[in-house]
This record gives sequence, structure tokens and C-alpha cells, in this order.
Amino acid sequence: MKKLLLLLIAFTPSIIFSQTIAIQSFATGFSGAVEITHAGDNRLFVVQQGGLIRVLNSNGTVNSTPFLNLSSIIASGGERGLLGLAFHPNYASNGYFFVNYTNTSGDTVIARYSVSSTNPDIAINSGTILMTISQPYSNHNGGSLKFGPDGYLYIGMGDGGSAGDPGNRAQNINENLGKMLRIDVNTTIAPYYTSPAGNPYIGVAGNDEIWAIGVRNPWKFSFNRLNGDLWIGDVGQNNIEEINKVTNPLTAGLNFGWKCYEGNVAYQTAGCPPIGTLTMPVAQYTHSGGNCSITGGYVYTGTMYPNFLNKYFFADYCVNRIGYVDTTTNAITYTPNFSGNNNFTSFGEDMNGELYVTNSSIIYKIVDTATASTTNFENSGFSLYPNPAKDSITISSSGASFAKQIQLFDVSGKLLISKEVSQNKSNIIDVTSLSNGVYLLNISTTDGNNYNSKLVKD
Repeated sequence: MKKLLLLLIAFTPSIIFSQTIAIQSFATGFSGAVEITHAGDNRLFVVQQGGLIRVLNSNGTVNSTPFLNLSSIIASGGERGLLGLAFHPNYASNGYFFVNYTNTSGDTVIARYSVSSTNPDIAINSGTILMTISQPYSNHNGGSLKFGPDGYLYIGMGDGGSAGDPGNRAQNINENLGKMLRIDVNTTIAPYYTSPAGNPYIGVAGNDEIWAIGVRNPWKFSFNRLNGDLWIGDVGQNNIEEINKVTNPLTAGLNFGWKCYEGNVAYQTAGCPPIGTLTMPVAQYTHSGGNCSITGGYVYTGTMYPNFLNKYFFADYCVNRIGYVDTTTNAITYTPNFSGNNNFTSFGEDMNGELYVTNSSIIYKIVDTATASTTNFENSGFSLYPNPAKDSITISSSGASFAKQIQLFDVSGKLLISKEVSQNKSNIIDVTSLSNGVYLLNISTTDGNNYNSKLVKD
């Protein structure tokens, strides 16, 4: 008779788990999620392209009232909308945060808003515009903005759109498009920002806000929260997606090469500077296998998954998997394709450095299945046991903190079963269709914890 047993003994060499990246559903019910960030506490803030910023609590619940609603002042759709959110380094004391959105004229706006003085889950619905950047086309708007280790606000601007940068904007130092901008927002005098003295075009020809040039569409970039290194996922044209890295202390005045080069391959080099003066990507990949558009992520700096250390996580919008760059060798490794249909739009990082990813409607937590224990969950507020006669697992959940979701993965990290759990009821997972082998069972609870167990079906 087939049966499913808790695996309580060490694996033999033939079935040892190696590091395996998996995604576990953490929260659902979003629409057009394009950014996940935090404000220095255990909440996450999810930006929806249509104009809402929503509060996601540590237990996976989502506040019914949005943190901020800008839907009436933005144009949304395609690559436009509410695209970025960054909390001031001194947010706990000044309450400032900054957003990047497309206004109803189709142009990029960087604006400052403030949290309510009486409710930390609600923002004041009127802001101060710092800058407006004209957009000639509806695509390549960039969207991310982040505070760097120097305390300045960095803004990723696409080349203005169409295809092939027809206006040669990325190499034009008198245009803010196709650039990484850097501004100091710590001023109370209009326009409520200044350009730091280290920006390369202060006092000379070129726009003062520019920090680096030659990017095509830096949809997502991030700073390593421990060492300050900058990682940029720059979306390619026809063939190559690239990942750029700038080691801290951050060098101003770099040229990342677009449109002279797509990745490290010549694209249109007439009138371009010598390749030796450009900053080429540390890693890149082609559009083979269905790739189309990089979604940049983060270097893992958390503590839950030691195997993830020294790895920069990213995805491609058109392929249902996650990749990582080894920060020592710059080699790229990919997970197997996940189940379902995921077009990953953004990664996120919580205050502890743990990573999340979204397909615009679901927020997933990124986990390493190799860390699973063989606990039988008896001390976790609920009980788990196999049911040999029915070829199933039954879970009973009760108590102040109870199970809310069960997920079963194979050894590659592929999600096989996901089931919401009812309290004070026996919940049954039917595993009749599964082949004999080793599996990982994850149970998430209402207090934000996750419990893992390795199971074997034989």
C-alpha cells in the first residue's frame, strides 16, 4: 500500500537535498503590484501600478485601507503608472517618503509625501512635486527610486522609449532620460532638492541631477543593505539583458554604454566613446529560451537561508523562474521553471534582508527548501499526520496562532499543491497523484511563521 511518512532519519546520498530555491505564497489579492519595500519596520508596502500603495503586515494580511491612493492623478497602463516608492532614511522621525509616477500628461513625476501624524498606516493625500521629466514615448519610463548608502535619492530613468533610443538620449548629458539620477532631498527650499557636489556635471556642461549615463531602462535597481553596492537590472533591446554593478564607495560619472552597446555587444557605435571608457555589465543573458525583459532584484543579506548569501537574485518577465548571480564569480544559475504562470514584475526586501517576489497579484516569499527540518509540528499549535488508507495528509489547526496555508514542493522547488487551511477543522491534502519520492511540506501560520518538513512517499 502506498503511504506518506514523515522523514525522521537522515537521507541517504541518493536523496540529499541541495540548495533549492522555492517561492511560497505570502499574500494575495493585489492588482498590478510593481514594487515591494519597507519603512524600517516589519510591514511591507506594496505599490500597485494603478495608483495604490497598500500595507502588507508580517502575518500576510493586507490592510483594507490603502496607505496612499494616487489613482486620480496618474496615467496607468503599459509601462506607465505609479512605479516606485522609497522611504526617507529618517522616516521614523520626519515621516517623508518619495514616489515615482506617470502624470496624466504622460510625464514622470518625482514627489514627496508624508505619513499621517496620528495613523502610521495612512499617508496624507497631498504631496510636493520635486521634479517633472518629459517623456517622448509611453515606454521605458524606468520607475525605481532608492536611497543609497550616501543618503541621497537615486532615480532610474529609461531612455524615453520607442526602440533603439531614436533621440540618442541615453548618451546626451543634457537629457535626464537614459540616466541614473542622484539628488539630495534634505532641503526645505523649492524645488526641495539639490544636486550633490559629487555629481559629475555640477558647474560644467550637462544636467546637474545626472549621476551616471547610458542606461536603456533600469526598471529595477537596488543597494546591498550591508555594503552599499549598487546592482542595476537594465532591460535590453532585442537580444541581451544586462546586470550592472557599482561597488561602494559609488563612483559618479560612469557610462553604462547604451545605445553604443547592448550588454557587451556593439549596437550602434558611431560617435561613441572607446569601449575601454565604458562600464560594462558584470553579467548578462540572451533572449534565447523565451527571455525578454530583466526584473532586477537584490543581493540576499538575510539570516534565514545561509545558502543564499553572496547571491544577487533576479528574474525575467517572460520566463517562469528565478536566477541568481554569484557575487564572487558573476556566474548565473537558474531555478527550474515554477508551476503556474508567473510574469515576475518586482522583488522586495524586508527589514531583515529576507526576499520576496511578485507576479503582480501574489506576493511570494523566496525560500531555500534545503533548510527544511524533520519536525512533526506537534509543538506548533497544530498537528500533522499521514493517512495511509487515503493516501493523503491530514492537518488539524487550532489555537491563537494557527496554520493558514499548506504548500507541498518537489525537490526542485516546484510548487505542487497549495491549500488554504481552516481553523478547528481537519484539512486533507490528497497526494494520490504524486509519484514516490521526497517532498517538502511548508505550513505558514497566522503569526507570520513558516514550518517545513521533509516527507517521503513510498
